[in-house]
Amino acid sequence: MVTRDKFGLFNLSNSLVFSLYALVCVFPLYYILVLTLSDNQWAASGVLVLYPKGFHLQNYVNVLRFEGILPAMFVSVLKTVVGTACTLLGTSFLAYLFTKKGMFLRKALYRFVIISMYFNAGLIPWYINMRNLQLTNNFLGYIVPYIVMPFYLILMKTYMESIPPALEESASIDGAGTLQVFFRIIFPLSRPILATVAVFESVNQWNNLKDNLFLMTRSRLHTLQYILYNYMSEVDALAARMRSQAGAGLGSSAISLTPMAVRMTVAMLVVLPILFVYPVLQRHFAKGIMLGAMKG
Repeated sequence: MVTRDKFGLFNLSNSLVFSLYALVCVFPLYYILVLTLSDNQWAASGVLVLYPKGFHLQNYVNVLRFEGILPAMFVSVLKTVVGTACTLLGTSFLAYLFTKKGMFLRKALYRFVIISMYFNAGLIPWYINMRNLQLTNNFLGYIVPYIVMPFYLILMKTYMESIPPALEESASIDGAGTLQVFFRIIFPLSRPILATVAVFESVNQWNNLKDNLFLMTRSRLHTLQYILYNYMSEVDALAARMRSQAGAGLGSSAISLTPMAVRMTVAMLVVLPILFVYPVLQRHFAKGIMLGAMKG
């Protein structure tokens, strides 16, 4: 009875601590959202508001009018979707091959891939390599370097080794080849770990600024993060320009753009789209990360 009471007290304390931690993590994002929807004078004054005051959406309308925002958003969404899909396919297939004991130089190649997770040549050799591969000013520069990711490889390989070998053996007896076994048996059964990796990689692809910063000079290949990064550095001039362009129709101080309103709105535009990934894949996430992290 005493043990059960202590266990219940531990669960209660654990829940309270993590609830408080979640609140600390979520509140800044919520606060920024409230400020972008409120009278812009509240954002400029720095007063704490817990709900929108003077609700309006004009901040988002004005920021989306910035030159290049919509094409850059399309590039970001496209590279996130295509890049995540290619990473899932390429890394999972290589992980499956590494589970085969008959693979030539299996252990040596696996260790060669994994060691790259701890050591890299640095920024300049990376850029030279990308240039030699003709991945500068090329959309494939966003995709090719991430087709195989060592950390994801470890998770997927460990998960696939937990799948009963009898399933593959029965399929092989029926005449299925390596690709058929992978796509019809292993890939569908690996859905939890694939969902986990999809969350990680989609966030990585969406937030990645380095590729655009060093590899892309053509404006049609710029991502949302790069465009907004540039806008954040000249936020005062942008706010003044948008106020002058708005004219009398947006003359109210409540909705005219201020530097703080631009910063808050830009931050929300970068964060909000990727948040939709989590509700879709959440039910697979915990199971996938646990099964992919331990063997047996």
